[in-house]
Amino acid sequence: MISANSRNPVRMESDIHQTLVIRTVMQLAAAGYICCLMPYMKLHQLSRIPCLYILKIESKLGIPINGVIQNSVINGYCLMHRADCGLSLLPIYLKNGISFDVVTFTTLIRGIFAENKVKDAVELFKKVVREKICEPNQVMHATVMNGLSKTGHTQKTSSLLRLMEQGNTKPDICIYNIVVDALCSDRNLDTAINLLNEIKQKGIPPNIVTYNTLIDGLCKLGQWEKVKTLFSEMVVNLNIYPNVCTFTIVIDGLCKEGKVADAKEVVGHMVKKGVEPDIITYNAMMDYIKKKLDEAMQLFREISQKGSMSNIVTTLLSCKYGLVEEAMSLFKKLERKREDTSIAFYNVVINGLCKNGKLKEAYAVFENLYFIGLLPDVRTYNVMINGFCLEGLFDEAKEILRKMEDNGCFPDSVTYNVIVQGFLRSNKISEIATFMKEMAERGFLFDATTTELLVNIIRKNPSVLDMIPELHSEKKQ
Repeated sequence: MISANSRNPVRMESDIHQTLVIRTVMQLAAAGYICCLMPYMKLHQLSRIPCLYILKIESKLGIPINGVIQNSVINGYCLMHRADCGLSLLPIYLKNGISFDVVTFTTLIRGIFAENKVKDAVELFKKVVREKICEPNQVMHATVMNGLSKTGHTQKTSSLLRLMEQGNTKPDICIYNIVVDALCSDRNLDTAINLLNEIKQKGIPPNIVTYNTLIDGLCKLGQWEKVKTLFSEMVVNLNIYPNVCTFTIVIDGLCKEGKVADAKEVVGHMVKKGVEPDIITYNAMMDYIKKKLDEAMQLFREISQKGSMSNIVTTLLSCKYGLVEEAMSLFKKLERKREDTSIAFYNVVINGLCKNGKLKEAYAVFENLYFIGLLPDVRTYNVMINGFCLEGLFDEAKEILRKMEDNGCFPDSVTYNVIVQGFLRSNKISEIATFMKEMAERGFLFDATTTELLVNIIRKNPSVLDMIPELHSEKKQ
């Protein structure tokens, strides 16, 4: 007979780490550092923890066992593609007298679809309906139909729509849009347009999403005359005006076919109609930029004369082709003209420079704000602090933090999370105690990323727990 003390030492160490991880997460939750368990639910360690052990720890730490908490845990498992663990929690509902609700099973069905287990997801949906476990609502139907459509089961999606039309829960335009999208993805545009006509005959008004989906499908097939017909129908007959997404879809389609002149005309038309091109609009031109940079930059310069220069600068800074110099050239021209002097725009520029490894240039723009009469806001400071932390320049990051308070701009939760994450990533554990204390005093919480970094470090070095103010005080008591 093998004694308990003769267990595999590697297995024992794993069990100790497992216990430490879940206790740490629960303690952090109880101390108010994270909202319930959700920020940690995405971490892979939780998938190895027995659900009954979670229940035991919840009870011991006084965390309420109710439907909201259990649904959150189930959602966490599903996000990790462990819907089976989520299903194993269902007995806890029965044991504690918690009623099953539509949220529980909608979450499970969505999770099972995410694992590409289409048959299992459909079977669970059928079981819910057949055994009347709960009344499926529009969200549950939409979840099933979306799961079917995204896995190529367009016919089953359409069949479920017809069944829903005959049942108590009638489909709304959002449900119909799922089917329209599925048909367009299958390039079955004729059936999709027929469904549009059917929707209108039923007295259900289509919305901009319906038309954008159909226009996108037609653009991909190069059916430009039908695109014009839909544009006319939505504007003239239904008073639905194209939004920036609509125009972007058309511009993207035209650029992919090399119809740059037509794309320029569409951009001019949207600006004339008061629809400002956004970052996504310009990103739609990125493939064209890669092929013909000089011509694309000339196009951007022409567009910038119509009042969209700030979005162009933002696009060039965020794109993957390294167009920082071109962006900064337009940025300097914008500064000379004193156009778009909002702090929000400068925040985007500073952030773009930081992400492109241009910390020195970013700091120069930051320092210049005072000379042009703009006061940095909390977002500005957060971006600069993050830039310094990513480069390991923690003294400079702390200096920015103190400077922002001196200037009457108080740090928020993001500020502290950014700094703590920087120290954790650089394994500067002794530095974080002060900031954790300040966070606790100001009522700020760890976000999901900070929590993940912290728990991973605690697994390797449990003494770090003593640095967390509220848990340290509890330990003393």
